Amino acid sequence: MAEMQVQADAQREMSEQHKIRLEKLAALQEAGKDPYVITKYAVSHHSAQIKADFENLEGQSVAVAGRLMSKRVMGKASFCHVQDLEGSMQAYVARDSIGEEAYKDFKKLDIGDMIGVRGEVFKTKTGEISVHASEVTLLSKSLQVLPEKFHGLTNTDMRYRQRYVDLIMNADVRDTFIKRSKIISAIRRYLDGQGFMEVETPMLVSNAGGAAAKPFETHFNALNEDVKLRISLELYLKRLIVGGMERVYEIGRVFRNEGLDTRHNPEFTLMELYQAYTDYHGMMDLTENLYRFVAQEVLGTTKITYNGVEMDLGKPFARITMLDAVKQYAGVDFNAIETLDEARAAAKAHNIEFEPRHKKGDILNLFFEEYVEKHLVQPTFVMDHPVEISPLTKKKPENPAYVERFEFFMNGWEMANAYSELNDPIDQRARFAEQEAQFAAGNEEANHTDEDFLYALELGMPPTGGIGFGIDRMVMLLTDSPAIRDVLFFPTMKSLPNDK
Repeated sequence: MAEMQVQADAQREMSEQHKIRLEKLAALQEAGKDPYVITKYAVSHHSAQIKADFENLEGQSVAVAGRLMSKRVMGKASFCHVQDLEGSMQAYVARDSIGEEAYKDFKKLDIGDMIGVRGEVFKTKTGEISVHASEVTLLSKSLQVLPEKFHGLTNTDMRYRQRYVDLIMNADVRDTFIKRSKIISAIRRYLDGQGFMEVETPMLVSNAGGAAAKPFETHFNALNEDVKLRISLELYLKRLIVGGMERVYEIGRVFRNEGLDTRHNPEFTLMELYQAYTDYHGMMDLTENLYRFVAQEVLGTTKITYNGVEMDLGKPFARITMLDAVKQYAGVDFNAIETLDEARAAAKAHNIEFEPRHKKGDILNLFFEEYVEKHLVQPTFVMDHPVEISPLTKKKPENPAYVERFEFFMNGWEMANAYSELNDPIDQRARFAEQEAQFAAGNEEANHTDEDFLYALELGMPPTGGIGFGIDRMVMLLTDSPAIRDVLFFPTMKSLPNDK
């Protein structure tokens, strides 16, 4: 009850402050000083630039702009802090420097107002680099009161819903999203430098294939057809390989109708690339080089720390087959298991739950998920998956029960998935048929037959390596962020009653 009373009192205080700020705005407009009529402001420098280049800028005139985050009025002179994209800049505002009328206006400013400050760069007696203001301009009036403490995780849900407030109050959050942008830019630079071409493929599709996931469905009124949001980028990108585009990649949103947790959001950013005339070994080399490049570019090191654990991207990544990994961590040798009954017996003996539709390869994968994944903390390629869980992958010639596929793991998470792409249209049709049978048996995540894709394969697709990277998980690792919601500006949230 006491907490509810505190919240109610805070709400009343904010409502009163909101009323006062509205009155201030009305007074400004009445006096012909409406801040909303200002269309631009000539910013010359950001805060970090001034601090980094103080020796050259001392005594020079600059213009900074941002949000007023603090204000100390001391008679005829005051100090304030202006927050911009790069940090915070102190301004010294004196009545004799900006004029009596302007100083009165400055004293009426509220925390949260957007202002511009023009003046000379200097250093205070305490050694803080500042701007001695000759002019202060109100650029936008803040009518809402900023929270006192937003970073204390007092309301995590509200931080995600009102990310704009989170960004204002929390420098670490701003830094995370700046790094996210730099990570994606570094990925593009690396791939462009390797001769890849960035492309775009449809988000609305009639057949959402390329991954094991349940799609979102909607209706396209103009054509009176049901369509789906894509769950993967794969099948259209491989069509481009058929068309002669030898190295392509796409970074874009995909949509999967699944649950929410610390590593899953129903819409997320995926990067897929396809390279003709290589295989999954080529994709392993590319993955190692790409991760090292991005870490060095963005963080300045190939050693990263996540949740207190150091991971070294500079060392050669470990490589192990799924069979050997299960043998090592579960003590079960699937090379010695020949029949489905034997696989089921092993599962029961190890309390592995399986469904009637699951085959030997599915059960091997269940063992892997239960016993192995959590141990794969350092960069590791897990290779050669069972054919049953890899409908778009080329079989290993010497052992067709397994395919030329790897998943890349760090911190116990799957970070990437790669294949030697299946380019045999007859085999691909048979794999689609098996997927259709699985769907009929109750597997909602099974692929459906894509006749147009099969036609493309029948034209001929060269040997090709392909890979998909989860961009959000990569950002989580490189920014030491605990949840996927911390690296998405606006994560999916359940609507509030007043949102509908």
